[in-house]
Amino acid sequence: MESFPKIISVDDHTVEPPHVWRDRLPSKYRDTGPRIVRAPLKEMTFVGGRFAPKMGAPGDEGPLADWWIYEELHRPLTRLDTAVGYDRDEVKLEAITYEQMRPGSFSVPDRLADMDVNHVQSALCFPTFPRFCGQTFTEAADRELGLLGVRAYNDWMVEEWCGPEARGRLIPLIIIPLWDAELAAAEVRRNAARGVRAVCFSEIPPNLGLPSIHTDDWDPLLAACDETGTVIAMHIGSSSRMPSTSADAPPAVGSTITFANCCFSMVDWLMSGKFERFPNLKVMYAEGQIGWIPYILERADVVWEENRGWGGVADKVLRPPSELFAEHVYGCFFDDAFGLRNLDAIGVGNVLYETDYPHSDSTWPKSREVGEAQMGHLAPDVVDRIVRGNAIELLGLTADGLWAGAPGA
Repeated sequence: MESFPKIISVDDHTVEPPHVWRDRLPSKYRDTGPRIVRAPLKEMTFVGGRFAPKMGAPGDEGPLADWWIYEELHRPLTRLDTAVGYDRDEVKLEAITYEQMRPGSFSVPDRLADMDVNHVQSALCFPTFPRFCGQTFTEAADRELGLLGVRAYNDWMVEEWCGPEARGRLIPLIIIPLWDAELAAAEVRRNAARGVRAVCFSEIPPNLGLPSIHTDDWDPLLAACDETGTVIAMHIGSSSRMPSTSADAPPAVGSTITFANCCFSMVDWLMSGKFERFPNLKVMYAEGQIGWIPYILERADVVWEENRGWGGVADKVLRPPSELFAEHVYGCFFDDAFGLRNLDAIGVGNVLYETDYPHSDSTWPKSREVGEAQMGHLAPDVVDRIVRGNAIELLGLTADGLWAGAPGA
């Protein structure tokens, strides 16, 4: 392509520095809130979609790693959290320290430099330790501390990660206390007041022991998002379970079908009636790719047309699901030539681009080259919409593609 637009990535990740909760929690919680310790790795497995690390005691054999400690949780930093800069064959299931990761994973200046290398102007970043929808705090026993942990993360995200040093190039994405929809709604409104327009949510909440979106339990949260223009961002794995086929399936099985949770989730939303009740609501699926979407829309429309009488949706889903998708749902991809060849069946306005920095699937530092190769058959105005225009509109960015709430914006 003669000129490829500067990328706005709607799915990158931040690895939180050790000080996030240490510096922002009340002093009485600083020894019990999330904190980093260095300890050996005793054992770590990832089979059947389940990640299971075991921390060793001081003096035990095993590679040293930096671990987040919080109540009963012991979670190491892993190479899969930050794989960019390493040969793909060197990326293994291993625990690491901060010194062993690329500084752009946790440092704003280094992140901006790596974005420059990758032709990326702006980026929306999902969490690591809180996990993709903040479920770490939902699973904790101490709800008071959990709520403070959520708010501390959001304050760090807005004030530091997306603060003056980022110059509007990092776009804030908050987490919420998933155990209480009223508290979640309040957190959405608190952050919307300072310009935040995106919130993490689980693709399949019942997998976290939470109500499904077919109930009314989430309505306070959905109303807050509807009123403030806050996008509901769902990342693959945000139900704490990656898709797999069996308890002994190797990670390659889940990696091939990572889109499956997004697929199930999208059908849930399209058949829930929520888009009828909350007409301004927007949802996006990070890292779910887009090639599977056309068939699901076709099938959903057939079911709605032929089976809605007995299918339990006739009184709440009043239009074909494909129409609801066009108005409310966005698919996100980083590498999906098939989906781009079938863009007409998805919708130019419903597709967003991402780089997945610094994860093992990331196209960094060649996201531009990948985009040029896969979008070469598309008109320049279509490429511009996919690579940046749709994100600007959805996330309420400035015309230049920067976070509108950034200091000095």
